[in-house]
Amino acid sequence: MFLNYKTFKHPMFTKLNFGTAGVPISSKSRNIIDGIDRLKKLTLDNMEIEFVRQVYIKEENASKIKEFSEKNNILLTCHGQYYINLNSKEKEKQDASKTRIYDAAKIAYFCGAKSITFHAGFYQGMDKEKTYQTIKENMIEILERLKKDKINITIRPETTGKPTQFGSLNELVRLSKELREKGYDVLPCVDFAHLHARSGGGFNSEDEFESILKLLKSELYCLDNMHIHLAGINYSEKGERNHLCLEDSDMNWKTLLKVWKKFDIKGIVTCESPNIEEDALLLRKYYNNLK
Repeated sequence: MFLNYKTFKHPMFTKLNFGTAGVPISSKSRNIIDGIDRLKKLTLDNMEIEFVRQVYIKEENASKIKEFSEKNNILLTCHGQYYINLNSKEKEKQDASKTRIYDAAKIAYFCGAKSITFHAGFYQGMDKEKTYQTIKENMIEILERLKKDKINITIRPETTGKPTQFGSLNELVRLSKELREKGYDVLPCVDFAHLHARSGGGFNSEDEFESILKLLKSELYCLDNMHIHLAGINYSEKGERNHLCLEDSDMNWKTLLKVWKKFDIKGIVTCESPNIEEDALLLRKYYNNLK
């Protein structure tokens, strides 16, 4: 029997947590354990394990990471590999993408991660509806395999930064809703910088930020279970170019945080700025000081 997606049981967060995309720059090494230890000293809340090039953690080491993160109250998420395209014109590349997502999700789950995010694919000149259906079908295959192997982790395709990429907000809300109606634990990872860049400078006002949260609230009931990416961003008419530090960008992040506070959202915020821990601390300080 499938679960009612409106009452889907998911991790219930009590606050908005702030952390880094990967091991903090100021960590004594690039080791995950050292990264967690550094986050604890910085009094940040979470870290995203970056599997963007490969799944570099062995299964036998994952339990140590889980134990250490739980001991230090550091929440973990995961970012899957960049080499993913669930809409590739080549079946072999679709299959390889499914394997990569599965492998990352499995190790992330053993590490105790709450969710895994990834960029789902590219249109490659194809019809957008056909692209949507292909990605949805491949997602179901991944989700069924994870279910069979009892790997319970929230799957979060990410809003993407270029209009050539699958992953607009509306596409991911629709995809999440349809998959949740089938009983799968799927929600978007909302990258506000990507939405800003993808739209060529839009999604940067109070009304637009509110429209995003209203959509997520009405369609997915997930404002107490958010996974957010945020950074400054450089972009052109073709979308995202590269991440920037918040104060070096036109990202209207202070207004965005005011909207988060207004809607009392909860979950995880992952900072992807080049100075990851500095901007994560900046975000948390500003947010906590809002009335």
